[in-house]
Amino acid sequence: MSQVSFDDPSRTFLLTTPASSYALRVGADDSPRHVHWGAPLALGQAAALPTHDGVTSSFASTGGEELAVEGGARFGVPSLLVRYADGTRGVEWAYEGHAINGGRLDVKLRDRHYPLGCTLHYAVHEDSDVIERSLTLRHLGTPEEGDAPIGILRCDSAGWSVPAASGIRLSHTVGEWSGETQLRRTEAPYAETVFTSRRGVSGHHANPWLMVDAGDADEDHGEVWSMALAWSGSWRITAQRDHAGGPFTVTGGAGHDGLTWRLQPGESHETPVFAGQFSRGGFGATSRGWHRYVAAHVLPLPDEVRPVIYNSWEATGWDVTLEGQSALAARAADLGVELFVVDDGWFGRRVSDRAGLGDWQPNPERFPCGLGPLADEVRRHGMRFGLWVEPEMTNPDSDLYREHPDWVLHMPHRRRTELRHQLVLNFARTDVTEWAFTWLDRLVATYDIDYLKWDMNRALTEAGWPGHPDAERLWTDHTRGVYAVIDRLRRTHPGLRIEGCAGGGGRADLGMLARTDQIWISDNTDANDRIAIQYGYSQIYPARTMSAWITDSPNPHTRRRTPLRYRFHVAMAGALGIGGDLSRWTEPELAQARELVSLYKEIRPVVQFGEQFRLKDAVQYRTGDRVVVIAWGQDRALRLAGLSPTEVYVDDATGAEHHAATLLAHGLPLRLPAQEPTSTVVRLTRR
Repeated sequence: MSQVSFDDPSRTFLLTTPASSYALRVGADDSPRHVHWGAPLALGQAAALPTHDGVTSSFASTGGEELAVEGGARFGVPSLLVRYADGTRGVEWAYEGHAINGGRLDVKLRDRHYPLGCTLHYAVHEDSDVIERSLTLRHLGTPEEGDAPIGILRCDSAGWSVPAASGIRLSHTVGEWSGETQLRRTEAPYAETVFTSRRGVSGHHANPWLMVDAGDADEDHGEVWSMALAWSGSWRITAQRDHAGGPFTVTGGAGHDGLTWRLQPGESHETPVFAGQFSRGGFGATSRGWHRYVAAHVLPLPDEVRPVIYNSWEATGWDVTLEGQSALAARAADLGVELFVVDDGWFGRRVSDRAGLGDWQPNPERFPCGLGPLADEVRRHGMRFGLWVEPEMTNPDSDLYREHPDWVLHMPHRRRTELRHQLVLNFARTDVTEWAFTWLDRLVATYDIDYLKWDMNRALTEAGWPGHPDAERLWTDHTRGVYAVIDRLRRTHPGLRIEGCAGGGGRADLGMLARTDQIWISDNTDANDRIAIQYGYSQIYPARTMSAWITDSPNPHTRRRTPLRYRFHVAMAGALGIGGDLSRWTEPELAQARELVSLYKEIRPVVQFGEQFRLKDAVQYRTGDRVVVIAWGQDRALRLAGLSPTEVYVDDATGAEHHAATLLAHGLPLRLPAQEPTSTVVRLTRR
């Protein structure tokens, strides 16, 4: 079956995925209009569906366009806002044809009078129900002809339409530093609901995705429409529930409200992808669909096993020395750690957060021979070597800032706000990104670094660029500059792996996952708190991308005391790391940690590459013949999911047999230790 088909008489396009269909039509006024998104349809069925081709009343619904614009009797949320040099606003489209290439559709439009071209991009894959959407704007004029720039007030990637009766409830995440990705399901209010980040990163306080359902979906049942934006800077997603009975619409893209820039003659602008998925299997199937999509079409190396990491930050803080790190490396290796990462404090005069950012040479007093001896010691123990970096930042107390004070974001006659005693370098500047790539390239090459933890610890303020004629472009171009440096670094060093971080989970999104291997989702390592953080993260993002650490008890953030086994079990739900002060761990704790690291390595292929099912106080993973269950709480029978009722499973630890039909209907008996809080890991193999 063709993935994209076209009915010429009705000018209807049909995109076909394994379990859904998406249809749009070029209307009588040449505006692309939504027709269908949901259960599978044939092209003839889609062509016979009606569309609303015009507004007959100023009180009628104006939704249902593929890209809502300003102009005529439109009163909904616009996805595209433009202003021409003569003051005219809005767009009147002329359809200029289309191109179909396998699973890709490009619909070509232009303004009927002004030199603005727009191509709507759609892409589907044979192995996924996710539909990728974006657009390209083009200024069709030339400077030689004296054409003026076009003002861009808003340019979203796409607008999505959900049947009105289904747009009843919204699922999304909220949060803060150390409390990211807290899932919320709330009734969708009438009128407009805006989800956004104005911070220059995708943010701790919201994440750029949304799910919509009729209020009746649960983990296993119900129709769910979901959308996720592949962008790591400021963003906006606006949902509109219409009183007049029109479709529930969602428009989203890069940038927040109030930003304006100019499209120059001959210039093109391509938006990030705003992808969508329809599922009839509830929130669980929706999440698993996104997990498969991320693995198949987003991650650079999806099939590579994520190593067990040790990170030195919580053990040493700023006291980073060759002797101290070497001692930690020996203990980490003894536990079975595979990658040793030195965190903040190894460079410049970085003995606190007040100085040194930007001066990316090893501290000459602490590392008089550079990092070579430490890297050699780490590798002598059989581990790979990694470093923490924060390339987008500088301290006012640094040689870099003293030499280049103009490189930071700033505005004339405004103070330069310091957060965490640091300022943001302007990665929209090519001289800054060239500087960043140069020192990163040199650092990675000199020490053959295997892994970088790329951090970004503060939001953008005073986001100006004095002397630049179109300074607000930096809100987009800064993120593109970050992408460009990471992409170039990985091309130059194909063995390098990168972890995305932004003061915890401030940059957990599809845009960053397209160029990193995993995400540090929160600075909060408290196992109790991490259960909720990891639950919200799993709504879109797969377990193999989720860095999860065991740290000390009491926890450094919450002061809560929890058993070592419980901390390990919760962290085993993702890519396992250890961040405690191993010099203070007792011999019994170290022995238990060795056993638990060994257990994780045994279940790791199932956790990192299996299908994930969220259960009550538990999470289940399944791949091939193997099932892993990580559970916490009380003794109980835990009903499993996703098994064929005819199968029989054997408990790897006890040899007990379980019929899948019984596991599905009555549950897996759990016997949790008496120590509170309690947890267990159960491994099952199909007989």
